[in-house]
Amino acid sequence: MGGLREVAAPFVVPGPSGVAIRSGLKGLTGQDETVLRQVGALLGSLASRDLKARCAAGSAHDGEQWARRKRALTGVSSSRWAGSITKSSHDQWALARRGQLAHIQGLRAGVETIRHRLAQPIGAKGVKGAPGGYRSRREWFAKSRRLHVLEDRLEQVRADWEAGRVRVVRGGKKLLRTRHHLQAAGLTEAQWRPRWEAGRWFLQAEGESGKRYGNETIRITPGGEVSIKLPAALAGLANASHGRYVLACRAVFRHRGEQWADRIAVNRAVAYRIHYDTDRNRWYVTACWQNSQVRTVPLETARAGGLVGVDMNADHLAAWRLDEHGNPVGEPRRFDYQLTGGAQHRDAQVRHALIRLLHWTARHGLALAIEDLDFAAEKTREKHGLRKRFRKLISGMPTAHLRARLVSMAAALGVTVVAVDPAYTSRWGAQHWQQPLTTTTRKPTRHDAAAVAIGRRALGHPIRRRTAPPPPHRSDAVGHRTALAVSGSPGREGPRPRIPGPRTRSAGAGRGAKAGDQRAHNRSGHTAEHEPWHQDSLPLSL
Repeated sequence: MGGLREVAAPFVVPGPSGVAIRSGLKGLTGQDETVLRQVGALLGSLASRDLKARCAAGSAHDGEQWARRKRALTGVSSSRWAGSITKSSHDQWALARRGQLAHIQGLRAGVETIRHRLAQPIGAKGVKGAPGGYRSRREWFAKSRRLHVLEDRLEQVRADWEAGRVRVVRGGKKLLRTRHHLQAAGLTEAQWRPRWEAGRWFLQAEGESGKRYGNETIRITPGGEVSIKLPAALAGLANASHGRYVLACRAVFRHRGEQWADRIAVNRAVAYRIHYDTDRNRWYVTACWQNSQVRTVPLETARAGGLVGVDMNADHLAAWRLDEHGNPVGEPRRFDYQLTGGAQHRDAQVRHALIRLLHWTARHGLALAIEDLDFAAEKTREKHGLRKRFRKLISGMPTAHLRARLVSMAAALGVTVVAVDPAYTSRWGAQHWQQPLTTTTRKPTRHDAAAVAIGRRALGHPIRRRTAPPPPHRSDAVGHRTALAVSGSPGREGPRPRIPGPRTRSAGAGRGAKAGDQRAHNRSGHTAEHEPWHQDSLPLSL
C-alpha cells in the first residue's frame, strides 16, 4: 500500500551468548581487604597507563603494538595480568568508538531535522513523515541558533572520528562530574574519594581452558576457596605457595551454581572479577563464561500451537494468547511495573514483571512474540519538539535492557522468543481488533489489541481481520466490508466490468447461458410434476 514502509520478517531471537553470576565475599579479614586494595590499586594504575597508550594509538593500532603494550606490563605484574589489562583497554576503546558513531548519527539527524523545519514557513503544518515549520518567529530564531551549536559539535566529533580519537574515563564520567557537584550529590570530598578510587581499581582475570579450574590468575575451587596470583611487585604479601594469596572467606554461587561447578570440574574457562561496593561496604566476586553454542529453534516450530503476543509499554506489559490460526484465546493479561526510583529498584520491577509473564507463558507451553523496538533515533527533542511528556515517556522505556533481560530469563525457562517489526502494530491492532474483541464483560485496551497484532505478525498472518463476505447483490449498499484496499492498489475491489449477455441470477427460466433441459436438472421419480402444463387442441368434429 502506498505510504507504508516495508515490514521486516519475524525471526527467532537467539539466546544469550554468555552467563554472569555473582557471590558475596563474606568473612574477609582486615589483611584480606588490605591485600585486595593494594592489588587493585596497583593493577588499576597499570590499566590507566595502558588505556592511555591504546587511545593514543587510535585506529592505527595493530597486533605488534598490542604485543609491545603487553610486554611493558608483564615485568611489573605477570603475563596473564598483562593479557587481561590489555584486552580490557581494547574493549573500552572499542565501546567508546561505537558510542562516538552513535553520537554522530544523532547529531546528524538533529541537524537535518532543524534545517528542514527552518526552510518551512512559520506555522506551516507538517505532512505524514515530515514535520512542518516552527510555530512562532521566536522559536524559529532559537532553533537557528541551536543549529549552529549542533553543527559545531558535529564537526568536532567527526574530526575525532576521522583521527581515531576517543575520550574514555576510567571510573566513569558520571562519577568524575560528581566531583564538581558534591553539594548537589549530597557528598563530601572524603565520601567521594573512596568511590573514585574503587571505581578505578582493576581486579579481573580472563579464563583459560585447560588450566586448573578454568583460571590461573583468580582461582575458585569447587569448595569455594578463592586465591589470587599476586603481581610481581606485591609477591611478598603471599600466604601460599607459588606467589598466591588465599582469602579467608568462601565463595558460594547460589544462582546457576551447578553450571559453574560443571565447568570448573572439567577445567573450562571462567572469568572472574572482584569488586568493592562502597555503598554497602561489601566485596563481591562475579564469574562469567561464554556458551559454547547458542541453540535456536526454527520459526515454524515456535509457531506450532500458537504463541503469546506481548506489547511493551511505559508501565506494564500487555499479553494475549493466540492459537495457531491467529485467533485470541482466553482473556488478556497485564503485568505492571514502575520505572521510578533508583536503578536497582527499576531493575527489580522489570525482573518481577518478566518472571510472571514467562511463568504464565511456560504453563501454556508456548513461545513469546515481542516487538523489536529501538528508540535511539526517536526520542530527540528535534524530532518531537515541545512534546516533553512524550519524549520522557519513550526515553523511560528500557527497551534494550528489557529485551536483554527477557531473552536471558526466557532461555533459562526454555521459552522461545520471536521478534517482529513494530511498524503499525498499535494502530492496526486498535483499528481491527479492539472493537471486535469488546464484549459486555470485557473491554480490551488498545495495548491488548496491539498484543494481538504482534502475535498475528509473529505467526505469519496479516494483522487485518478476514474480509467479510459481500452482500447478496454485490455492492456496498448494506455497509462497507471489514477491510478495503485504498484506491490505486493492484487487485482492489472495484466496479465489475460489464459483460455482454444476460446475468445468470436475473435470467428467467429457460433463458441465459445455463438454460437447457430443466427436467434434466431436477430429474426424480415423479417426472410428471416437472413437465410443463399445456392444453390439448380441441377436436374439429364431434
